[in-house]
Amino acid sequence: MSASLKQLSWRGSEVEMENRVYIVGAGPGDPELITVKGLKALARADVVLYDRLAPRELLKYSRRAEHIYVGKSPGRHSLSQEEIISLMVQYYERGLNVVRLHGGDPFLYGRGFEEVVELRRRGVKYEVIPGISSIYAVPERYEIPLVLRGVASSIGIATGTEDPKKGRRFVDFKKLARAVDTIVIVMGSRNLQNIARELLDAGLDPNTPLAILRAYIQPETKIITTLQEVATQDLNVESPVVIVIGRVVSTSSVI
Repeated sequence: MSASLKQLSWRGSEVEMENRVYIVGAGPGDPELITVKGLKALARADVVLYDRLAPRELLKYSRRAEHIYVGKSPGRHSLSQEEIISLMVQYYERGLNVVRLHGGDPFLYGRGFEEVVELRRRGVKYEVIPGISSIYAVPERYEIPLVLRGVASSIGIATGTEDPKKGRRFVDFKKLARAVDTIVIVMGSRNLQNIARELLDAGLDPNTPLAILRAYIQPETKIITTLQEVATQDLNVESPVVIVIGRVVSTSSVI
């Protein structure tokens, strides 16, 4: 990044000296895709609690801060959500500025809103700083538009993995297939074959283009295939990926 910490003066810092917790979206994996406001929060931080998918390179913009890894991966959590919130509150009550650094956007399949609810309940001053989400950033990296005039006017975004503790399933892929032009799925690599079969059962054309994408996180991945191909073979794709289903996928090949 070209901006130095000295150039990143915090708006209103001359008059607003109270500490707070910043719920910050780090973006899709490229450290240059964090917002300027998110970078300013890091520069002001005394403590940074960072996720697995938050770029480690961003930590250099908070050199004076204590850095604590609180990442989660399938089946492995370094700390529980309750422990993370407890840490945020403890550091805040010591008069410190805390950055909770989420990969992507904190409210889009992150736990940012749950954290806000708890912080508000406990009387903690906080601010939410949105981040660029991989939901649209990763397809754009490969020049796949999610909507396109004359091709697609609507998007459905869904998780491919739901927490069984919820007690019921929220995502109905058969309904989604009939409701939107483009379907975007995150956290779906392990269940992709079953999802493809559900979409075919709902009446989607077997030749519907499907893209499996990873960008800004190594190794980058771009697989262009069809719904039928995915439904009939297990691709064994490593997460995290963004899956795009719809006619928009084929538009990138005609540029």
